[in-house]
Amino acid sequence: MLNSDKLCIENIVNQTRSSERKFRKGNFKGAIEEKRKVRLLLNSKFCDKDIIKKFREELSNLYASKFDLINDHKLRLDELQINKIVKLLKQKSDEKYNKGDFKGAIRALRRSEKYLANKNMSV
Repeated sequence: MLNSDKLCIENIVNQTRSSERKFRKGNFKGAIEEKRKVRLLLNSKFCDKDIIKKFREELSNLYASKFDLINDHKLRLDELQINKIVKLLKQKSDEKYNKGDFKGAIRALRRSEKYLANKNMSV
């Protein structure tokens, strides 16, 4: 793995963790800003499958829970349905962000990430 890839992964993981800390402290605007930066990095041309895989592993670590309804629901869905749900949640997140509802925006984006955790789908 190249140094630039390693730096990109570290940057994505650090911003994801920072967003999670801000969310838990109630700083919803800061949390959604961090998540949007991560999304831009993941959609950039520098991001490859290894980086996305590491990102999904980090999401799995962040959202690991004994009682996870989304994880239970994912078991009954195929990839096409999950992609549709993720796309819808990202659209809702963008709409709420544009309206100034940062709490709703970060919740929708976090929910979409839970569907992506440990799945081999496009971001």
